[in-house]
Amino acid sequence: MRKPSIVNCPQCGEIVEWTDSNRFRPFCSERCKTVDLGQWATDTYRIPDIAANAEDDREPY
Repeated sequence: MRKPSIVNCPQCGEIVEWTDSNRFRPFCSERCKTVDLGQWATDTYRIPDIAANAEDDREPY
């Protein structure tokens, strides 16, 4: 049997076993999972749009 991976909850940092029995993985709890989702929904987290930035750097025609 494989030893389960150990990760830190991305929200609070608590140590979590990465197993099928942890339905909130990689989070430690439903609360941490919900807080993280809320941060995405309110644009606290953003993925930069590199293509848009490249277009802004071009010389005008």
